[in-house]
Amino acid sequence: MIDLKQEDGLCLLQMNSGENRFNPELLEAFEAALDEVEASEDTTALVTTGEGKFYSNGLDLEWLMGPGGRDAEAFVSRVQRLFARLLTLSVPTVAAINGHAFGAGAMLAMAHDLRVMREERGYWCIPEVDLATARPLSRGMASLLDLKLPTQTYHACVLTARRYPGLEALPAGIVDRCASKDELLGVARAMALERAGKHRPTVAVLKQRIFEPVIAALNETHPFSD
Repeated sequence: MIDLKQEDGLCLLQMNSGENRFNPELLEAFEAALDEVEASEDTTALVTTGEGKFYSNGLDLEWLMGPGGRDAEAFVSRVQRLFARLLTLSVPTVAAINGHAFGAGAMLAMAHDLRVMREERGYWCIPEVDLATARPLSRGMASLLDLKLPTQTYHACVLTARRYPGLEALPAGIVDRCASKDELLGVARAMALERAGKHRPTVAVLKQRIFEPVIAALNETHPFSD
């Protein structure tokens, strides 16, 4: 589900479970990978990516709606804690968006410090307005988008479910760079290493300060409560 490799201090985390939808297995693997990243004193930066057509296609709705009475709110809360953890990671983080990033997958990308998106394939999209659900967007996820996006883009992506290809995501302020398929990871590594080398405990404290209200919203036990 997750491959984690380190080279010269830079960790590459690759999701490789098809559409990379969030279910317990992927979430546990992602959490374990972050444990390794944080535990290694040699880690200087983190790049995440997917495989093939998908970066991450969001929550695993088939699993959530399956038999056994899934606790959707508890699971979403856990996913949001992962986003909060990424926001405050003590090393630079870059999402190399190799393909589609929808819903929670789009949110995952926004939880990174920087984003680079493949220019010729894949869409970034917040599709909740088209899902006709009574609880379309949690406070934490709304706060994350509000933090990371220009106001006009934030409103447009949430209220229209517009699908942004890389070359449109760049001027919209969703991503910081675009790159071809062959150059994507190289560009992501360069972006990460530009910010590497800072004192990790200080970086962690500063991120906590900068993102404090969003982190509080993401860490709520009941993300959809009024």
